[in-house]
Formats: sequence, structure tokens, C-alpha cells
Amino acid sequence: MAGYKIGRITSDIKSALSELLREVKDPRISKLLSIVKVDVSSDLSYATVYVSAIEGFEVTVSSVKALKGASGFLRRELGSKLKLRKVPELRFIADDSIEQSANISRIIHSFKEENENE
Repeated sequence: MAGYKIGRITSDIKSALSELLREVKDPRISKLLSIVKVDVSSDLSYATVYVSAIEGFEVTVSSVKALKGASGFLRRELGSKLKLRKVPELRFIADDSIEQSANISRIIHSFKEENENE
């Protein structure tokens, strides 16, 4: 029962933060930033948010620095959107999974082109 509640809250936080990131007007935050994963602690006191940008890992790291500064604003807005009794403290972590998947896609595409040319 408790696992279902944490899972539901995790998905709600992920979707609400995705909306909020589009509304943030900080130029340091990439417009192509996406939330890869959200982990919420069992007591709802912390939410670890893994973010990644398509432009590369350096842009992701600079966006995370800006997000850490805006975490209070995001937490307040998250509380008003989700109507939670206890809004978790947000921790942002840079993740390079989108960049890695794009690299894997390029490698697969190059192998396909090599096989078609033979």
C-alpha cells in the first residue's frame, strides 16, 4: 500500500516539475532540459530529481546549479500544484543518459550505413 502511494507521488512530482521547468525564466536553465527520473524517500522528506539536457553534460551541470538556486521557488510551486501535506526537499543531480543514448543511436546508425554499403 505504501509503495503505491510513493509511486503515485513520484509520478505526480515528475509531471508537475516538468511543467514548472517550462515556466522558469532563468536563462541559465536549458530549455531542452528533461527530467529523467525522480526518487522520493519513504518519509516524503526528500526528492532526488535526475535531469539531463540534449545539448550535453556541461549544459546539464550548469542548469543543475541554477536549479539548486531555484529549488525553494520550485518547492513552493510544487506544493501549491500538488496539495501535499509535506512537500519534499528537492535535490537535483545531473545525468548524462540522454547524451549517452544519442551516442548509442549514432553508433547503430553508422553500423546500418556500413552494412548497406557492402
